[in-house]
Amino acid sequence: MSATTLTSPAKPKLVVPGLAALDPGVERYVLKAGGTAAFELDAGDRIELAPLEGGLEVEVVAFGVKGKSDLAALGLAGRARPIAIERALEADSEDAARVRFGLYRRGFDIGRVKATRLLAPDAGPGDVISLEAARSAFAVFGAAAKPMLVWEQSPPSDVLIFIRRANPRLWNTARLPEPLAEPRLDIRIDIASAESFEVYAGEYIQIIDVQGRQCSDFLAFNRKALDQGREQGLDSTTTRSMNGTAYPTPGLHSKFFDRDRNALVEIVQDTVGRHDTFNLACTTRYYEDMGYFGHANCTDNFNGALKQYDPITALAGWPAINFFFNTNVGCHNNIWSDEPWSRPGDYVVMRALSDLVCAASSCPSDIDASNGWRLTEIQVRVYPKDAPFKRAIGYRMSPDAPLQLTRETGFHPRTSALTRAFGEYRGYWVPHHFAKAGAIDEYWSCREAAVIMDLSPLRKMEVLGPDSEQFLQGIVPRDVRKLAVGQIFYTALCYEHGGMIDDGTLFRLGENNFRWIGGDDTSLLWLKEQAGKSALNVHLKTATSEIHNIAVQGPKSRDILRQIVGTPPGRPSMDELGLFRFTIGRIGGVTGIPVLVSRTGYTGELGYEVFCHPKDASAVWDAVMAAGEPHGIAPFGFEALDLVRIEAGLVFGGHDFDSTTDPFEAGIGFTVPQKKEEDYIGKAALENRRAHPLRKLVGLEITGNEKPSHGDPVFAGRAEVGIVTSAMRSPLLKKTIALARVDVTHAAPEGKLEIGRLDGKQKRLKARVVPFPFYDPEKKRVRM
Repeated sequence: MSATTLTSPAKPKLVVPGLAALDPGVERYVLKAGGTAAFELDAGDRIELAPLEGGLEVEVVAFGVKGKSDLAALGLAGRARPIAIERALEADSEDAARVRFGLYRRGFDIGRVKATRLLAPDAGPGDVISLEAARSAFAVFGAAAKPMLVWEQSPPSDVLIFIRRANPRLWNTARLPEPLAEPRLDIRIDIASAESFEVYAGEYIQIIDVQGRQCSDFLAFNRKALDQGREQGLDSTTTRSMNGTAYPTPGLHSKFFDRDRNALVEIVQDTVGRHDTFNLACTTRYYEDMGYFGHANCTDNFNGALKQYDPITALAGWPAINFFFNTNVGCHNNIWSDEPWSRPGDYVVMRALSDLVCAASSCPSDIDASNGWRLTEIQVRVYPKDAPFKRAIGYRMSPDAPLQLTRETGFHPRTSALTRAFGEYRGYWVPHHFAKAGAIDEYWSCREAAVIMDLSPLRKMEVLGPDSEQFLQGIVPRDVRKLAVGQIFYTALCYEHGGMIDDGTLFRLGENNFRWIGGDDTSLLWLKEQAGKSALNVHLKTATSEIHNIAVQGPKSRDILRQIVGTPPGRPSMDELGLFRFTIGRIGGVTGIPVLVSRTGYTGELGYEVFCHPKDASAVWDAVMAAGEPHGIAPFGFEALDLVRIEAGLVFGGHDFDSTTDPFEAGIGFTVPQKKEEDYIGKAALENRRAHPLRKLVGLEITGNEKPSHGDPVFAGRAEVGIVTSAMRSPLLKKTIALARVDVTHAAPEGKLEIGRLDGKQKRLKARVVPFPFYDPEKKRVRM
């Protein structure tokens, strides 16, 4: 296979709009550490297994004729029991469910075949195994992974699987993804056509973009209303009004409504995240105005597909939901569109909330970019109500990276029992607030007692090797040579021009052992990119899925953890642990749950973070909650976190800084020491920016109770001099406060500014420049 085939987050390939990221006939899949995957192979198909970071064995079995073991079809031999695959198939995950059903529908028994293992435990990221199918087979792969102790640095790696088909399917005959369950309906919608179908309440509807960049209009009508002689279909205007969002997504804003505000369907899974709820399905008039007379259109196709259902009447333009249509509303209130984001096999899954009559189309527009200038087919599957679909949103680390679906953290079984208000954050579901309290009560619990919060989505990367200190010394502005074992640095990570990639914490676990914890995948990709350019002996391993963590914050946090965390001799206890230090220990005695505890936080209070393996997460949560009950501990969501971190003057990526912002402009200039002599990425630019500042992050006290929004312009008279980055109404201070980045000319304390609302001119909020942190400016509470 050519080098350009191996497109991974570590080796990105330029994605040209309208073109596939992979070579024709090449498919790419991710075999998760501890997971499983299965594929139909034909004679001549070539398979490559490429570990992203090495250190993982892959188990493989192959089924031949009548379900017999046939490893020889892949040029392999083995007589072992498929232990890793059997273990992976027991998991409550989508990949396991897909493989289980694939085996079931073919009548194959995993216990009747033999396995072999590929890739050694010491395999590196450059080690690639190549196989070729001598005859047709159904191959199942399993990644043998063991749980990592939280103070170890040996996370198992994901494996990319590339399949180059010997006989690529002709256009519009592409392979469909394996179903998760037996579909009740499996409908292929031909090019430039539409089909109608009926669905029962509770069933799942899957709309699949078979080849990618193909739009599909969707209609649904309440069956009971139709039987009563009333036409009640999905209404996009009502849906936007009820949700307060441009289009529904899995999570809080997931439902589509009719004009009477009855919910008809809810979105359960969406691998694309960009659809159209603004326009009609394409009409005769659109094509006629473009000079294409008699062109097929979705509206006429729907009229034909629905004519059997009374009282649905034909329309000249159907208000439809157009899945995969890349449309949005611009800042000047104009609707724009571009080529769809959807890739081959992308889909949307909906759950019917009542008996429905539905219709779906394969859009016929080949005169603009709506369908990527090439028409393909759409597949519709209807699954029974007991199908194992979990709520999920498609997530990619980079535009050309493999798709990941939203995951649940190890603490999800506990948090989901306390709230249904979850939102997607960096590829994980996190609670916005909890049902029994709400954000304000949670805020007061943090300020007065203690709270527990799931922060597992934080990205973790192990940095290992004899040159790891030298490598990091050339990456981060902080002087890594001054970082002691057991100590933590808070630092920025910057591009060459001085703009920030991310902020995060750097743990030193040993002489040649570090752990980076940041907020975004961008920092992990950047570190990998720099390691790839370097000749230093350094090894990077992603550990996000192996280390999950909670924050235990508030003035009672030490009292709580003191009761349950035991540390070995020579390691600090909870009473001895200093600020920005960490220790290792166990919960439940010398044979209890291994944890790493750091004295860090994001609240402006005394606080800690407790790290553990996901398999131990529920037990860790239970222990902290039990110990914290006498102290008034409460679960804590992201809405309350935003309140306390703004009061404490703590910045958040994407709000208070981005790649156009340097650490000085983000209010964390202390992470760029002047005395560091050695060079690092961005040093020259940062020194220049230090000497010639243009903008500064300031605090604002705002007159009145109206809270501005992120991005609102800040004015000095007629001149726009900055933007609001974060804002809140402080329950403790009884003031409306904000962080804003403004021109240095207007950054002096007590300066008078105004915040623009509406268009920035018709409405202004008066503001005064003040120092921050707003709460505990001397940070005495953090140092308690």
